[in-house]
Amino acid sequence: MLLKARLCVLLLALSWSVALLSEPARAQDDAEDAELDVEDDVTVGDEGDVEEEPAPRASAVPKVTYKAPEPKGEHYFAESFDRGTLDSWVLSKAKKDDIDEEIAKYDGKWEVEEMKDSKLPGDKGLVLKSRAKHHAISGLLLRPFVFNTKPLIVQYEVNFQTGIDCGGAYVKLLSQTPELDLDQFVDKTPYTIMFGPDKCGEDYKLHFIFRHKNPKTGEFEEKHVLKMLDFGRKTLYLQNTVVNSGNLLNDMTPAVNPPAEIEDPNDQKPEDWDERDEDAPAKVQDEEAVKPDGWLDDEPEYIGDPDALKPEDWDEDMDGEWEAPQVSNPACESAPGCGKWERPMIDNPNYKGKWKPPMIDNPNYQGVWKPRKISNPDFFEDLHPFRMSSFSAVGLELWSMSSDIFFDNFFITDDRNVAERWAEDGWGLKKAAEGAAEPGLMSQMVSAAEERPWLWVIYVLTVALPLILIFVFCCTGKKKPAAAEYKKTDEPQPDVKAETEEEEAKEEEPQGMKTELLLAILASTWHGPNNFFGG
Repeated sequence: MLLKARLCVLLLALSWSVALLSEPARAQDDAEDAELDVEDDVTVGDEGDVEEEPAPRASAVPKVTYKAPEPKGEHYFAESFDRGTLDSWVLSKAKKDDIDEEIAKYDGKWEVEEMKDSKLPGDKGLVLKSRAKHHAISGLLLRPFVFNTKPLIVQYEVNFQTGIDCGGAYVKLLSQTPELDLDQFVDKTPYTIMFGPDKCGEDYKLHFIFRHKNPKTGEFEEKHVLKMLDFGRKTLYLQNTVVNSGNLLNDMTPAVNPPAEIEDPNDQKPEDWDERDEDAPAKVQDEEAVKPDGWLDDEPEYIGDPDALKPEDWDEDMDGEWEAPQVSNPACESAPGCGKWERPMIDNPNYKGKWKPPMIDNPNYQGVWKPRKISNPDFFEDLHPFRMSSFSAVGLELWSMSSDIFFDNFFITDDRNVAERWAEDGWGLKKAAEGAAEPGLMSQMVSAAEERPWLWVIYVLTVALPLILIFVFCCTGKKKPAAAEYKKTDEPQPDVKAETEEEEAKEEEPQGMKTELLLAILASTWHGPNNFFGG
C-alpha cells in the first residue's frame, strides 16, 4: 500500500510538471548573470538622446548588449580584439626548417572578425582563416612574467566554428631570451609553457607542457602532464570547469628530478650465479615423424583464382596492382599436403614446468640477479620547478586542416580574482547572450508541432497518461483489510505490521555511493605555486 501511495505521488508530480510546460519562458536570474547589462532594443538618436521603441511583445527575447571586457586589476596581457585590428600583434615572416619549400612559409591568414552565428553582435576575435597552412602570430606582454611566489594564470577562448579535423589550438608562452624575434617566430622558438587542445583523427588531447632547465647541464627538457586527457570521441567542454590538476613534481613525465641511484651499467652477473629457473619448452618437434609420401613441397596450399577477372574500373595508380582472390589449390586435393612440411609438435618429455625451490634451504640459491646500485652521476634535486624561465610574449604557432578557428579574450595575470572578473565580462557575457537567444520550451514544442502535426497526439498522451494511471492505481483495486477487520476465526491471520515493515525495508536504497560520487565530482583544491589546474 505504501508503494502504491508513493507511485501515486510520483504520477501526480509528473502530471503537474507537464502542465507547467505551458508557463512562459523560464526566468533568467542566475546569480552569475546578475551584473550583466540586459535591456530591451534601444535606438540612439543623432544627438545622443535615447528614444525607446514601442514596447515589444511579451514573448520577445531580451537583448544582451555587448561591452568589451576591460582588465580590473594587475595583469601582464589582455586582448579582446574589439579594436578590430592586429596592431599589437606580429605576423611571423619565417620559414620552417627541414620541410618542402612550398609549404615551409608561415603564410596562413589571420583576420579580426565576429564569430559566425554570433549571439553577441559587436564581439570580435582573432580568426585562423586558412586550411593546410602554417600560421604563426604573437604579441608582447606589458612586462615579462617572472616566476616567484605568485601564481601564473593564463586563460583564453577558442571556438572551432567549422569543427576540427586535424590541428591544434594551443598557445605558447615564449621565453624571454636575447634572441627572441617575433618576426622569426617558428616551431623551434624557445617557449616556457604550451597549453591547449589538440586533435588529429580520433586523438583528442589537452596539452600542458613546460620546459625545465637542468641545473647541472643547463639544457632544457620538455615535461608533459602525466594525465594527458585523451577525450576519445567525446566533445571537450572547458567552460570554467576544472578538468585536470596535479603537481609539477609528481605528475609530469619525464619526472623533473632524476632518481638518486641507478643500476651500475658495468656490473655483470657472475658465471656461477644460480637462479634455478626452468627454461625447457612445453612442446617440441616430433623427431620420429616422417614426411608422408606424395607431399607436394613445391605446391602452395592456395593459389590465385584462374577464373577471376580484373574489374574494368580498376585503377592501378589509385588501387595498386590487381591480384586475383585466393582459392584452394586443386593439385592439393589428392595429395596428403602442400607447401613446406614441418614435423608435428608433441609434449616435451623433459618439460617439468617452472622450477620451484625445495622445501629445504638451497645452499647455492642466490635469488634473481640484479646489477648493484650506484649513485646517479646526473642526480639533482629541484624542489621548486614552478620557478621556470620568465616569458615575455604569447604566441599561436599552428597548422590545421580546419579553417575559421576563433580565438578571443587572452588574459595573463597572477591574481585569480582579476582573472575571474575578466572571464565574467567576456566569456560570461557570451554565455548569457546564448541563453537569452534560446527559445522557451513551450515555443520549441509549438514550433515542432507546426512542422510535425502528429506531435500534438504525443503531447495530449503525455498529459492524459499520468491522469489515467493515477485513476487506475489510486481509485481501483480491492482494499486489503487490516488485522482488526478480519472475522473471528481459528485460522492464522497475516501480520500486517510485519509485512509493512518488510515492504519499507525493500524499498529503501543505499545512498552512500551516490553521495561519495557527488563529493568526488564537486571537490577541487588549489595548493600552491608547484600545482597546476586546467579548465
